[in-house]
Amino acid sequence: MKKTLIINIVFIYNRLKSRIGRSMIVLSGASASGKTEAAKMLMAKYGIARAITTTTRQKRNREVDGRDYFFVSKEKFEQMIKEGAFIEHTIYNGNYYGSTKNQIADNRSLVIDLEGLKTYSQSKDKRIVTFFLSSSEELCFKRMIDRGDDEEEAKRRIDNDRKIFATNCIPKVDYIIDSEHKTIEEVADEVYALYMEHIKH
Repeated sequence: MKKTLIINIVFIYNRLKSRIGRSMIVLSGASASGKTEAAKMLMAKYGIARAITTTTRQKRNREVDGRDYFFVSKEKFEQMIKEGAFIEHTIYNGNYYGSTKNQIADNRSLVIDLEGLKTYSQSKDKRIVTFFLSSSEELCFKRMIDRGDDEEEAKRRIDNDRKIFATNCIPKVDYIIDSEHKTIEEVADEVYALYMEHIKH
C-alpha cells in the first residue's frame, strides 16, 4: 500500500512537472492595467521568467534595455519583420511591439497588447494559458502618473485604449482578472493559482 502511494505521488509530480515545463502564461490588458508588473511579480515570487518584448517606443525612466523591453529603432524592427523574427507584431500608440521567436520558451510569461492577444487566443495549443487584466480608466491613469508618465501622454493612452476597446471585443481568453481592488502581488498570486490549476488538466 505504502509503495503504491509513493509510486502514485511520483507519477503525479512528474506529470505536473512536465506540464509546467511545457506551458506559457500570456498577460494582456489596457495600458497600466498591471500586466507588466504582474509579470515581474511572477518572476520574483514564483520564478517564472518573463519573455521580453521588442519595441520601438522611447524608454521610460527606470526602464532597462533587455530587462523591461528590447528597445530598437523603427528601421531595425522593420528589418526584423523582413527576417521573420517575430511570432506576432503590431503597432500600438504609433510604436511597433513584437514577440520574437527566440523569446518564447517553456514556463515563461509574456506581456502583449490586444492585437497580440488575438494571435495567442486563436492558438489551439493548450500549453498557452491566456489572461486579461481588467481595470478602470481612473486606476490606469493613476498608475501611469505614479510611474512618471507625462499627464498628456497618459490621457492620450487612455483615449487610445477607449477607441480600441470600443471597436474590438476582447478575444476569448482562459481567464479575466479584475485588478481594480487588488495589489499587484494579489493579481500575480491569482494568475499563478489559476495557471497551476489549468495545467493540471
